[in-house]
Amino acid sequence: MKRRDIFSNYEGPTSRALGDWEWCLQHPIQRFTSHFKLPLKPTPASQLQLTSPISLSLFLSSRPVTRTLKMATLSNSVKLKYIKLGYQCLVNHILAFFLIPILMGFLIKILGLGPDQIYEIWSSLHFDLLQFLGSSLMIIFFATVYFMSKPRSIYLVDYACFKPPASYRVPHATLVEHLRLSNKDNPEIAEFQRRILQRSGLGDETYSAPANLYIPPTPSLGASRVEAELILFSVIDDLLKKTGTKTKDIDILIVNCSIVSPTPSLSAIVINKYKLRSNIKSFNLSGMGCSASLISIDLARNFLQVHPNSCALVVSTEITTPNYYSGNERSMVLINCLFRMGAAAILLSNRKADRSRSKYQLLHFVRTHKGADDEAYRCIHEQEDTQGIQGVSLSKDLMLIAGEALKSNITTIGPLVLPASEQLLFLFTLIGQKILKLKWKPYIPDFKQAFEHFCIHAGGRGVIDELQKKLQLSAEDVEASRMTLHRFGNTSSSSIWYEMNYIESKGRMKKGNRIWQIAFGSGFKCNSAVWKCNRTITTPTDGPWLDCIDRYPVPISQVLDF
Repeated sequence: MKRRDIFSNYEGPTSRALGDWEWCLQHPIQRFTSHFKLPLKPTPASQLQLTSPISLSLFLSSRPVTRTLKMATLSNSVKLKYIKLGYQCLVNHILAFFLIPILMGFLIKILGLGPDQIYEIWSSLHFDLLQFLGSSLMIIFFATVYFMSKPRSIYLVDYACFKPPASYRVPHATLVEHLRLSNKDNPEIAEFQRRILQRSGLGDETYSAPANLYIPPTPSLGASRVEAELILFSVIDDLLKKTGTKTKDIDILIVNCSIVSPTPSLSAIVINKYKLRSNIKSFNLSGMGCSASLISIDLARNFLQVHPNSCALVVSTEITTPNYYSGNERSMVLINCLFRMGAAAILLSNRKADRSRSKYQLLHFVRTHKGADDEAYRCIHEQEDTQGIQGVSLSKDLMLIAGEALKSNITTIGPLVLPASEQLLFLFTLIGQKILKLKWKPYIPDFKQAFEHFCIHAGGRGVIDELQKKLQLSAEDVEASRMTLHRFGNTSSSSIWYEMNYIESKGRMKKGNRIWQIAFGSGFKCNSAVWKCNRTITTPTDGPWLDCIDRYPVPISQVLDF
């Protein structure tokens, strides 16, 4: 800390008027008094009377005192940590703590009885045949009702992520030069996009559609179809090869892409390419934003609940060819800096035969829609600017709206996944705030007690930072999201699958692990899916991270220099 920083809030002589020795004497006192928030001003050394040994020792020992206080604070934090761990263990296993002593006492009592006593107790029990049959029938009836009403288990057999050709790679230097040449008449907007790109968190190896790299860009329906066919066919081929699934076994097809919605639809293009069955249930979702993949998963889940022994193919992508905005509105050029090529294909099944080979099982699903609020509805909006150029506008209030949507979403998903200890702490805090009117801070549940892995939509550095702060996550918890943003950019709805593949490629996915996928989208929507890993995932021998996973994680600068 510099001297002028230390004395900036004090009255009296400034640091420049003080000698080095005087400053050395006052610096520890300042730290000492600020730690205890004492209303003391620094006194120039010329006015101090250090004749007393006690006064002199106070000055000389102030820095060790501060160090001692820090050690005491650290010791207290460690103690609080272990107290919380003990509390969690007690509350989460309270039933076992009550039942074990009772069962042990009962067992000791039985073992203390002799054979004759046990026979007398057994003989004293009278069984009526009619009562026995009636009780058995009731048990069978309720068990049948329970298993009939129980939702079908939904399994994620496997998934594949699209790896664009190397020729589609767009380094920062290439993109910046392209922006300058495309905006010769307005260099300010090119410079603005360069500054956004410097702070975006994207790396040098992201991919963009070729049509957007012409000068000027040439987005067209034909170019969009070419990009769509390349992405869809490549990722579906990879998935069918990995799972050994035949096209005739696919009962449900769902394709989601927000911007591009041609006629015939993208789902029809897939059906035509792979000659799928005539009775297949197909859907094409558009305009659903970056959360569309989880919406497609939810739609597939609902169909699999009512159609036994079925498989569903979900394909999530965003065609970037028509996304390029060539106008001058700053709120609309962000798309050029963040969005990149990407796609994922997911195979879901409710067949019991697929359980053993499936990677994950779907546990919970929560969808939140804030579209009733006008600001939330318009925060991501496709529109035309004053010159009639079409693009997507991002509001400055996006992060605030995303935070409110996340709050509503976790309020619903929390009781489904959090252990009893976290729910109890949240309840106590709520009672203190609402009923007792205490000025307590809102308690943020520790979601790391419920999940081992987090797949946060890689919408941008700000999105990841905000969720890390709101959920109190560590750097490792959001590593998959940050590295996906760095390596592939914002691939829209498919980004959460690149993140899951990153975790697998790092060898971190173990049997029983729970994964929380969180995605945001226009409307405004916040969707969550909770998966459970069925088996320890071996390091993949294919996929988008194969040739670069050894280099990750990489340090990401706050501002890149180019």
